[in-house]
Amino acid sequence: MKESAGTLLYRKSGGVLEVLLVHPSGNYNKKAKWGIPKGLPDQGETLEAAARRETEEETGVIPGELTDLGYVEYKKSKKRVHCFYGKAPKNAAPHCASWEIDKAEFVLVDKAVTIMHPDQAEFISRFLSELN
Repeated sequence: MKESAGTLLYRKSGGVLEVLLVHPSGNYNKKAKWGIPKGLPDQGETLEAAARRETEEETGVIPGELTDLGYVEYKKSKKRVHCFYGKAPKNAAPHCASWEIDKAEFVLVDKAVTIMHPDQAEFISRFLSELN
């Protein structure tokens, strides 16, 4: 089974909760869903280290302290995605730092659920439970 790892970074902006999401690039991805910045671990790399590396490579944002949110398995592809969450750095300014994405933005948490890959939306539910 293919495994990947990513982060769900969050911030409060004007009292509103936002999460950092990315959109995959390429013509075949025009209608693709948004998701967490993520990717495959390198040989011998831990899942958290892979999540950190991929987030920086894709968005230019360097994650701070992270907490494990577990994983989801994609219903169609049977791919397993691991997620770690944490506060975004204070001056985080996400940008497209990789050809793999065409957008990297903080999105209102309520909107995030509607634009995310449906299997990854579970991470938002888990994250909100952790915050409460």
